[in-house]
Amino acid sequence: MKLLITGGTGLIGSELIRRLRDKYEITILSREPKQAMERFGEGVQAYDGLAEINQLGDFHGIINLQGEGIADKRWTAKQKERLQDSRWDVTDELRKRIQACDNPPKVMISGSAIGYYGAQGDKIMTEDKSVNLPDDFAHKLCAKWEDLALAAQSEQTRVCVIRTGVVLASDDSALQKMLPPYLLGLGGPLGDGKQYFSWIHLHDIARAIIFLLENDDCQGVYNATAPQPLPQAEFSETIAKVLRKSHFMRVPAWVLKLFLGEMSQMLLTGQRVMPARLQKAGFEFKFGSAEEALRDCLLPSSSSSQNS
Repeated sequence: MKLLITGGTGLIGSELIRRLRDKYEITILSREPKQAMERFGEGVQAYDGLAEINQLGDFHGIINLQGEGIADKRWTAKQKERLQDSRWDVTDELRKRIQACDNPPKVMISGSAIGYYGAQGDKIMTEDKSVNLPDDFAHKLCAKWEDLALAAQSEQTRVCVIRTGVVLASDDSALQKMLPPYLLGLGGPLGDGKQYFSWIHLHDIARAIIFLLENDDCQGVYNATAPQPLPQAEFSETIAKVLRKSHFMRVPAWVLKLFLGEMSQMLLTGQRVMPARLQKAGFEFKFGSAEEALRDCLLPSSSSSQNS
């Protein structure tokens, strides 16, 4: 069977290709298709845009992960536009192309993020919580992204939207950007540290996407976060514990606001998100606790999960 993966060279897409390439014929979209094919080798075809793909009906499924990194740059007006366009445009084009197919793909898994929920304090957020935050950029970004994907739903094509938490991985993830202060013995919570931090291990987000891809009863919105979110201060302390470093240098909220601008709200507010629908569907997390996940990412030689 054939799969199309947009955003296939990203952190999650690359892990999915590693897990799926023996079972599916994989096509990816990449801004540098030649380099992508060299990277992944035989069995992976790459194109630089949907226009190069004649018929989406040739694919059993689509995994739509394309989008500029949310925390790569300060949120200027121009950067916000890039963040929106990089997600909305490809998703809307997929929707149109799927609806135009005589025999459309059986399934589309489309990305979103827990930023959809906005600032919710310590309230537990599950998929049945209705949120409308017109002044919150992250919410608006995710809400329209989801609406465009869900519009592709039909009797022939089921759509799953996956709201991803902060992905923890040993390389090229948000975790690595957090490490320098801890390695210097200067780690500490952000702001007051009471805001919740909802995370997921790279292996579990990949496994969750494959679970949704291959389970015909699954459709609609799913939270992709580990079942034990922590207050940010506890998560920060766990990093220090795993690294055997001190933990005392609190980063004041005003410092984050000064350097990150509006983006700092994502770090200072947070969400307490639970994967209710994934668990109800029968998905089992391999990494349920933050300490277990962080040990695997930061001390990989002590874990046997690398090939799981």
